Amino acid sequence: MCGTIANYHLFIHLFVGDSCCNPLSMGAIKKMVEEEVPGIYVLSLMIGKSVVQDTENSFFMDVNEQVSFVCDQLAQDPKLKGGYNAMGFSQGSQFLRGVVQRCPDPPMKNLISVGGQHQGVFGLPRCPGESSHICDWIRKMLNSGAYTDTVQKHLVQAQYWHDPLNDDLYKKHSLFLADINQERVVNETYKKNLMSLNKFVMVKFLQDTMVDPVDSEWFGFYKPGQAKELETLQESAIYTEDRLGLAEMDSAGKLVFLATDGDHLQFTREWFNDNLLPYLH
Repeated sequence: MCGTIANYHLFIHLFVGDSCCNPLSMGAIKKMVEEEVPGIYVLSLMIGKSVVQDTENSFFMDVNEQVSFVCDQLAQDPKLKGGYNAMGFSQGSQFLRGVVQRCPDPPMKNLISVGGQHQGVFGLPRCPGESSHICDWIRKMLNSGAYTDTVQKHLVQAQYWHDPLNDDLYKKHSLFLADINQERVVNETYKKNLMSLNKFVMVKFLQDTMVDPVDSEWFGFYKPGQAKELETLQESAIYTEDRLGLAEMDSAGKLVFLATDGDHLQFTREWFNDNLLPYLH
């Protein structure tokens, strides 16, 4: 491992309403990284058999099934055998954290979360995508029954919906987020696998109008029982009880908190190169 680019690999996941290959988003990021780091192998996985299916799955495919699908694809790629760096955008960030916690082979080296919602969301102020009727339907489902079995199983956004006013309901019925955040029981394997990262980088967008609350991008959230007062990661039970090993990682300098002005996922190429590219080497 002498720093030759051939030894390093990058996996990019996507955000709601997007696809792996959109030339204006994930496709552009892939191309930019390849231009900046000649010889790098960039894998942007398609979740499904087509771009259309990939986009639909970002709304409707069970996140646990998506994580299993990704784990299988990574394990089958011989170029990733020695390990890889992972970069997730928006909801792709917490999905990739599910990958590192559940699937240690091949090993993930660095996890870069760009606008991810690691404590979930409690609001959907601006739904991305071209179909407004889908966004309206999602809002209705989340507001009326985010924790019903049907909605949890078939609506991606419900699987990281975190209602601080109904904490017991969230912990009992959240199929994905409550599990990877160790809200019910502490899975020591999850903890060990996450702690194996060299760096866990979290990017927060200071003018974000999509993620509510925006502190979730740094693993913060509302204090339990209300939806006004916020607490940082370091103030939360996840950290003080060290359910995920984040406190130990923080002490070891493995957690990196970055902030940038701008709305959700809005950054310049210069900022990306200066702040994120170093973690891909």
